[in-house]
Amino acid sequence: MYKVASPSEYLVITGVGINDIKLSKKAWVLPGQSYTVFDVSPVNYTFEVQAMSAEKLPFLLPAVFTIGPRMDDEDSLLKYAKLISPHDKLSNHVKELVQGIIEGETRVLAASMTMEEIFRGTKEFKQEVFGKVQLELNQFGLLIYNANVKQLVDVPGHEYFSYLGQKTQMEAANQAKIDVSEAKMKGEIGSKLREGNTLQNAAKIDAETKIIATQRQGEGKKEEIKVKSAVKVYENEREAEVAEANADLAKKKAGWTKEAQVAEVEAEKAVALREAELQREVERMNALTRTEKLKAEFLSKASVEYETKVQEANWELYKKQKAAEAILYKKEKEAEAQKAIAEAAFYARKQLVDGELYSKKKEAEGLVALAQAQGVSLRTLLDALGGNYAALRDYMMINNGMFQQIAKINAEAVQGLKPTISIWTNGTGGEATDGSVAGGNVAMKEVAGLYRMLPPLFKTVQEQTGMMPPPWLGTLTDSTHPN
Repeated sequence: MYKVASPSEYLVITGVGINDIKLSKKAWVLPGQSYTVFDVSPVNYTFEVQAMSAEKLPFLLPAVFTIGPRMDDEDSLLKYAKLISPHDKLSNHVKELVQGIIEGETRVLAASMTMEEIFRGTKEFKQEVFGKVQLELNQFGLLIYNANVKQLVDVPGHEYFSYLGQKTQMEAANQAKIDVSEAKMKGEIGSKLREGNTLQNAAKIDAETKIIATQRQGEGKKEEIKVKSAVKVYENEREAEVAEANADLAKKKAGWTKEAQVAEVEAEKAVALREAELQREVERMNALTRTEKLKAEFLSKASVEYETKVQEANWELYKKQKAAEAILYKKEKEAEAQKAIAEAAFYARKQLVDGELYSKKKEAEGLVALAQAQGVSLRTLLDALGGNYAALRDYMMINNGMFQQIAKINAEAVQGLKPTISIWTNGTGGEATDGSVAGGNVAMKEVAGLYRMLPPLFKTVQEQTGMMPPPWLGTLTDSTHPN
């Protein structure tokens, strides 16, 4: 069965397949497993902790703690699920547990401090209490979300704070009276001092005023003279500056006139240069236009010729394809006719097959005998030629007239060409009539034969190509004879 917890709740599942416990917001609860749901929202606990200071003075510490499971730590949640969740968080069990921890830590801390230290360091005292209480709550997976400690209160029969307050009030009242008397005294003395200081300051100011007035008059005359001198100097400087400015202006006017004239000349030349550039651009464009026109004309002509040639080639190809198709069609028809004739003959001969079976067998035996005889003949010839297949091939070609047919075909191929054919020989090559080599220096005879072939070879080259042999061939000298 599938279970889903609310936003402020967790599922605690135990049973088959789970070693300890399993926390989840939603899960399948399988057979053999059990589950429970616990709320993780914090709860407010209000206490009045009774403690005693180091001077054995009792007091009450009213406090409100907001405590709940620690959500950001899985181990703390597991501790809470095991130790606290079986109990109602509003039950006395949980409240007494929390209250016992808070009271114990508060009493221990208060016993080490005097009442004055507790009263003056209330903020530090509260933080110390919260820190120690949180350490104890960690073992149960609890967290102090918020804590508010009210003002320290006296225990009935021990009015320390009330007496301390009365003391403070009396001290404040007496201090206020003293402050009022001192203020009156300071006011009367201050008034007299102010009157004397006023008279003294007035006389001093009058004397200083006269001195300052005389000084101001002298300084005024000096300043007047300085101003007049400065004005004269300034006027002279201004006149010099005006004269200098007029001279500069005349120079600048002359320069501007010169620059204007130069600019006019440059403008005229620039216009002429621009006209020349534009004219050159026009001529270049005209030349390009003529070039493109000629290219277009020649290209169109070449394209027309190309298309014409392509069409002619396609027409020739089409005619050849059609002729080939006609020949193929004719051959197919002839083959079909032959096939029909063969089928007719086969049908006719099939009627006589029984009568001719004996004769065919004899013919087959004759063919086999002929093939065997030919094989024996070929084997005999091959044995006679020493197993030389080339000699056997030449014999068969001669016997079947193959060379005559080749010569006939070659003669027909060169018929009408009228070629110039030169034939030369170098003699017997040193062979005797009996087939043996005559003489001992066969290599030199071969070289002599090679030299005998050169004159007719050069003559043939001259006749067929028109090329003459190099002249140095006819100028060789005999190095063995002295000059």
